[in-house]
Amino acid sequence: MKKVTITLVLITMCFISCKKEIKTEVATANDSLAVKTEEPLIEEPVDSAAQMKAWQEYATPGNPHKMMADEVGTWNCDMTFWSEANGKPEKATSVAVIRMILGGRYQEADYKGTMMGQPFEGKSTLAYNNASQEYTTTFIDNMGTGMMVAMGKYDEGKKSMELKGEMVNPVNGKKTPYREVYTIVDPKTRKMEMYDVKNGSEYKSMEIVMTKK
Repeated sequence: MKKVTITLVLITMCFISCKKEIKTEVATANDSLAVKTEEPLIEEPVDSAAQMKAWQEYATPGNPHKMMADEVGTWNCDMTFWSEANGKPEKATSVAVIRMILGGRYQEADYKGTMMGQPFEGKSTLAYNNASQEYTTTFIDNMGTGMMVAMGKYDEGKKSMELKGEMVNPVNGKKTPYREVYTIVDPKTRKMEMYDVKNGSEYKSMEIVMTKK
C-alpha cells in the first residue's frame, strides 16, 4: 500500500510539472506573437523664449497679408455659370466689398447681387496661415445652408492660387470635390474660376471676373 501511494504521488507531481511546462511554452509562444507597441514620441523641450518667438511670427501679418490688403475696396463682379460641361452659360452680376479684419490678418468680402432672378448675398473669408504657409478660403450665401472651405497655395510665377475642397451635393447628399483658381490679372482685375465634378469628370462651373471701382 505504501508503494502504491508513493507511485501515485510521483505520477501526480509529474502531471503537474508537465502542465506547468505546457503553460510556460504557450505563454512564451503568445509573447513572441504579441505586437510590440511603440513608445510615444516625446517632443523635445522648447525654451520659453523660442516659444514666444514662434507665436509672434505666427501672429504677425506678412507679405501675403499685404497682397490681400491690396484688394480692399469695391469690385464689380461679372459672373458666368455652367451646369455641365459645354452647357449653356448663365449670367449674373454682383458687387463685392472687400475689407481686412482683425488687425490685417484676414480678408472679408460681402457680395450682393441678383442670381437666377433672386436677390443674392454671400460672404467670403480668406486667410494665410504663417505656420502652414497656405491659404484657406470660406464661402457662405443665402442660396444654401452649407459652408464651402478650400485650401491651397499661391504660385508667384502664375500670379494665381489653386484651392481645393469638398462640398455636399444637395441632390444626393454626397460629398464631391471642387477646385478654385484665383488669378491676379492686373492691379484692378481679378478672375476666379471654379471647377466641379460631374459623372466622374471635372468641368468648369463658374467664372467671376472682378473689376475694381
